Amino acid sequence: MLHTRGKKRRNSHAHPYLSGNFAPIHNVRSLTPCSHTGKIPTELAGGQYVRNGGNPVTNEDLGRDAHWFDGDGMLSGVSFRRMDQQGSELQPEFVNQYILTDVFLSSITSPFLRTPILPSIATLVNPVSSLLSIVISILRTIALVILSHISGSQQAIKKISVANTALLYHDGRALASCESGPPIRIALPSLDTIGWFNGKKAEGEVAGEDGAGFGGEGLLSFMREWTTAHANTLELILFHSTFVPPYVHYSILPATSQHVTKVPGLASPRLISTPVAGLHSAKMMHDFGVSHSHTIIMDLPLTLDPLNLAKNKPVVSYDPASGSRFGVFPRYQPDNVRWFETNACCIFHTANAWDTVSVNHSTGRQETIDVNMLTCRLTSASLVFSAGDIAAPIPIHLIPSDMKEDEQCRLYYYQFPFSASSTIDVGPYNHISNHITHQWALSAIPFEFPSLRDSKSMSAAKYIYGCSSTDSSFGAALGRAVKIDALVKVDVEILIERGKKSSPVQITGCVDTRDMAEILESKDPKDPIQIFKMPEGWYAQESRFVPRDNGDCEDDGWLLSYVFDESQLGSDGECTKVARSELWIIDAKTMKDVVARVYLPQRVPYGLHGNWFSEDEIQNQKPAAKFRVIPSKNRKPQAISVIWNIWMSTRRLLERSLA
Repeated sequence: MLHTRGKKRRNSHAHPYLSGNFAPIHNVRSLTPCSHTGKIPTELAGGQYVRNGGNPVTNEDLGRDAHWFDGDGMLSGVSFRRMDQQGSELQPEFVNQYILTDVFLSSITSPFLRTPILPSIATLVNPVSSLLSIVISILRTIALVILSHISGSQQAIKKISVANTALLYHDGRALASCESGPPIRIALPSLDTIGWFNGKKAEGEVAGEDGAGFGGEGLLSFMREWTTAHANTLELILFHSTFVPPYVHYSILPATSQHVTKVPGLASPRLISTPVAGLHSAKMMHDFGVSHSHTIIMDLPLTLDPLNLAKNKPVVSYDPASGSRFGVFPRYQPDNVRWFETNACCIFHTANAWDTVSVNHSTGRQETIDVNMLTCRLTSASLVFSAGDIAAPIPIHLIPSDMKEDEQCRLYYYQFPFSASSTIDVGPYNHISNHITHQWALSAIPFEFPSLRDSKSMSAAKYIYGCSSTDSSFGAALGRAVKIDALVKVDVEILIERGKKSSPVQITGCVDTRDMAEILESKDPKDPIQIFKMPEGWYAQESRFVPRDNGDCEDDGWLLSYVFDESQLGSDGECTKVARSELWIIDAKTMKDVVARVYLPQRVPYGLHGNWFSEDEIQNQKPAAKFRVIPSKNRKPQAISVIWNIWMSTRRLLERSLA
């Protein structure tokens, strides 16, 4: 449990995630040609890089509670249009669009709204938020949702997702998502919004299966729609984290498109919202691990539970004195979970997971003997608080000395034994648990927002790419935001091999203990850690890898990242109206050369996750007959009566009181 010392913020300083290049931008553009320098690789021809992120459309009250994870979803993309058939000449084009969720459409058609409809995550995580303030915030949201369903509204709020976090592609659909609702389908390359995807069909699609999807039927069906997803070519794998038992549901959607190459003789079963066994409370669960044959659910001591209020705890609460559990199960058997226990930690992103297999000489069949996972492991939940400009609470329960760790976020390796003969021990929390074979960091430098070559996902990839900061960890101090000034490539194959030979101390150990400066000074061309350091004052965002056609090695390709030069900030630390971002295309093999720079017509605020969509994926999207549009603000009822005028006057009073 955490001590509730702290204070509510109110205009003491500019919110670090509402200022500078974190500040939202409200102008949107259709595909707009951009100038560039350098040679754009032909492998980008016809494809598109798109990044998602929170961009609050209602932003008048800058002194409100706010969090980096808040905000309406906005997509920013660069497509590479062919100027000739060979793709030797490419025209980059920039496009950005709000995702037209129910919440966004309701917000822009509510003329009196000054603060976002949904409560800020900062309100929910702040240990000094009073029970009354949280209840009022939640009741305000409920009132606005109810009001949106009553006559006079132009958009009813049926889903509360703002779809501001991630972007993926599966079975002819580009899907934007966040954990508070189902994915929503987006059209490429225009980034227009098509509609919510329920696991069977997206709104606006010409064909598809009707009927209830992820949520099923019943009063709590909306919670079972809350989704985090992992896509591969053949399947979309999702979990749905809720506030009520069994707390996590699990879905697998096989591809149906004729454009997907299927494995002969292999039919993937379809699961929709199947319970995962063994969880005992609601958690703030952002990611999970997926190998070719197993899934890993992370039951960490970061709770997201409205019932915490009855226990005198914040809705979002972190308990560093308790442990973490990893539930590993065969992909199609979420009722057959093996739980592995270890020290408390926070993990928002997994980098990769893969199986170690061996042939059983008795049966002649391949069997999984280990399940491996790479994650970005934080030793505290400080990022959850600092991203809301809130001081991290002080633990009031004594943390055992063997569980204390320095503040850090590192690329971390786990190996879970999964053979029938693997031993079972009594864990440190007096429960029967499986023994984790290896658990240690690969490098001592900060590491977040991981990615890899898509074709190596779920297998033993050699390289993992990520983001780092040369002057801080990702658990930033109060009043400042973490900015990415280094892109990193890690040869995890070499470091894992070294770790197994040198046997670092379990949990707290580290294979490569060099700091950022020591790695940057290295002249070794075979150094397992290579860093692309941004020029002074420049900052990057999460990168994505695009491979070279017929490349000679796994890292033969390019990293794409939006970058921003903060010399464009004014003396007040805010962006000037003419501030611009760029898209850099970086040689991933050398991690030194920027092969091309695309000059965008506007800035792209620092955001969350992005993705690369190939020309083939864009061309093979499922047809859609209807798109979401912004309602006309001048729409009037066909007939106006005295009763209608009285109701609309009453409604305006309600809207003003809730604004």
